[in-house]
Amino acid sequence: MLNLEFSINQYSMSKNITSNRYHKIHEDAIVVDSHNDILMQIMEKGVDINEPLEGKTHSDLRRWKQGGVNVQVLAVWCDGNKKNPFDYAVRQIDILDEIVKSYSDKIDLIANSDELVKVVKEDRIAAIIAIEGGHMIENDLSKLNYFFDRGVRYLTLTWNNSIDWASSAFDEAFNKNLGEKGLSEFGKQVVQRMNQLGMMVDISHVGEQTFWDVIKCSSKAIIASHSCVYSLCPTQRNLKDDQIKAIAKSGGVIQINFFSEFLDSSFIKKKTDFLLKYKVEKDSLVKNGMIYYMADDFLFEKYKSEVQALRAPFSLLIDHIEYIINLVGINHVGLGSVYDGMNSPPLSLDDVSTYPLITKALVEKNYSENDIKKILGGNFLRVLRENEVGS
Repeated sequence: MLNLEFSINQYSMSKNITSNRYHKIHEDAIVVDSHNDILMQIMEKGVDINEPLEGKTHSDLRRWKQGGVNVQVLAVWCDGNKKNPFDYAVRQIDILDEIVKSYSDKIDLIANSDELVKVVKEDRIAAIIAIEGGHMIENDLSKLNYFFDRGVRYLTLTWNNSIDWASSAFDEAFNKNLGEKGLSEFGKQVVQRMNQLGMMVDISHVGEQTFWDVIKCSSKAIIASHSCVYSLCPTQRNLKDDQIKAIAKSGGVIQINFFSEFLDSSFIKKKTDFLLKYKVEKDSLVKNGMIYYMADDFLFEKYKSEVQALRAPFSLLIDHIEYIINLVGINHVGLGSVYDGMNSPPLSLDDVSTYPLITKALVEKNYSENDIKKILGGNFLRVLRENEVGS
């Protein structure tokens, strides 16, 4: 009986040590999420991120703090059919400026790694702007310069749509009418100008030919701001082993996407079956003017209890992280959630308050404190710093 009691007490102490350790590591780390789409939600829904937004969004200021997020990259996004995409992007940046002005005690927009460290030390969230889709520069390098001056620190070269100077992963995989693949001469000028400015080149969403053209012409480390591993989940958006190795060779980092579609190889079939079940309803929504992906989001929200079964297991997120570590080492992986830009996060990772669960899982897998801090944000910060002019 005494031995049993000793074993139970020892187990309880071990659990407490693990709990205290992961909380301390998470608190001490600079936690970076390299991709969040809340700006689009603010613009289109008029939400205020200083208010509690549970049930409406994945993100708000209180939950970022609760999740220990120190640095949040905010994506400026519009789809490829948007008229005047540059102006639409500028409006989102203006909205962020107003947020920072209104809640300066909680969040600040930073322009470089030194400012980032200062803001984090002051216990505020350091915000970075990203442009998700090269269509927003409207084939004009002066607009790329403008975005950099406004604080944009990475450009995702394409979204799902190809543009005049770069082909997307979606089009390279599915568009039979796609003409030239890869970067055009102007596309190469865009990448080179980004290198000169100190703006990180993001290859999430680009096609394979575009990817390899970027590898050839970029003089600085590149990022995948929200991508996963093709070998574990074979979709056109995920990265094959040779691509992961090439990013690592550049000194870059792959930031793992939390969307179940890119984590779980069974998700697309489950999602297809779900949408087929509600095809009549979706067709009606689209017929009445709702964009197809917003119709998907509407149905996922309406039938929440059903879509719970579609969500990827939390363990798969860790599997993708570990795959990259095993392939290219600890220095080339991080977190790029896509909260507020997806409709199916993994189980347990319901919103931005849940990041400590990732730290807990890494502690339980016996990663060192230093290595965990690299995954949580250190690797991204290194690449940000290395891209800065004069570094």
